[in-house]
Amino acid sequence: MVFFSKKPIFGKTKKKEIPGGLWTKCPGCGELLYSKALRDNLKVCAKCDYHFRMGAYERIEVVLDHDSFREMYKDMSSKDPLKFKGLSDYPSKIMKDQKNTGLKEAAIVGEGRINGKRVALGATDFRFIMGSMGSVVGEKITRLIEYAGAEKIPLIIISGSGGGARMYEGMLSLMQMAKTSAALERFNSLGGLFISVLTNPTMAGIMASFASLGDIILAEPKALIGFTGPRVIQQTIKQDLPEGFQSSEFLMEHGLIDMIVHRRELKETLSRLMGYLCREETEKSAEG
Repeated sequence: MVFFSKKPIFGKTKKKEIPGGLWTKCPGCGELLYSKALRDNLKVCAKCDYHFRMGAYERIEVVLDHDSFREMYKDMSSKDPLKFKGLSDYPSKIMKDQKNTGLKEAAIVGEGRINGKRVALGATDFRFIMGSMGSVVGEKITRLIEYAGAEKIPLIIISGSGGGARMYEGMLSLMQMAKTSAALERFNSLGGLFISVLTNPTMAGIMASFASLGDIILAEPKALIGFTGPRVIQQTIKQDLPEGFQSSEFLMEHGLIDMIVHRRELKETLSRLMGYLCREETEKSAEG
């Protein structure tokens, strides 16, 4: 009787491969997180509370009432006024980021409701040329500010931009800082409420213009906020920087921002602030 055989009894088995994207490593604590659970938790690490970056539409979904957002000026796209030449020309760069993100530009603006209250809401997206402020981003933000003033509703802008003015557009990009700031001054003269929400990162030209001009400035925990990155500053001044420099917590301690708000609490915080600061208008809009 033959007890052993060279032939495998159960046949050949194939090694199963785990599909990519199922797990995400947390930059804050190094924990491996199940990607679906991370999304269900609003992209916040359940272990260390690290706030992952979110796209503009994701942020809008977190803040506004379900299906209440009406996007405006969504077909605007940048031109190439300087015929910029570099490692990649400007139109190619725009087309690449449009394909990768599904966005036309780095800013999404429109109107929606927070617990029934009408708001004009904008959000910038880091994934699109680092969320930098080209002429279209500046124009969309300016039009949103003017719309909020005309409709007499609160204005909320969620900033998540690591880039400043776009070199691809030269002065046309740089002037957007002044244009958005001037629009906010006119909005303020009308008695409008502007709440600025700073996320990781909020830097450069956007921080040096509309993002820092809120009547109330909120920030997510441990967000990088400033004009120039800490490494550049340290190399320039040849000095060590304070611990936690340019973090939300550091800026809160030094009076640059008003509140640090966890992502899960942002919607209710915005709703309360609107109730405190513009009760009459928000009640009318809720009734309408």
